Amino acid sequence: QVQLVESGGGLVQAGGSLRLACATSTRTFNSYHMSWFRQAPGKEREFVAQISWSGSSTYYGDSVKGRFTISKDNAKNTVYLQMNSLKPEDTAVYYCAADSNWGRGSSNDVRYWGQGTQVTVSS
Repeated sequence: QVQLVESGGGLVQAGGSLRLACATSTRTFNSYHMSWFRQAPGKEREFVAQISWSGSSTYYGDSVKGRFTISKDNAKNTVYLQMNSLKPEDTAVYYCAADSNWGRGSSNDVRYWGQGTQVTVSS
């Protein structure tokens, strides 16, 4: 059974930073592109960022470009999402995902989901 375990969510003031982490198995880590999505109350799930299985390429949603950075640590089988200059509109549950397609940003391509971690940005 594939597991994606997120951590690092919390409450932060606008303008602050948080780093999310997603740990998984070596097989999953090396077989899939890894993505982050988010879902705010009453809204559809939104693509945030993706990193290729090799770690050589990244891809971001327009709303987070220049503020968020996705990275991976091969030794720890962990993907990170560094979130800077946070805004109240970034408030959502953030989900880690193992993604079978590159560069589409579609939740339909996700093979496995994490359980989600809450990020709340206060104004």
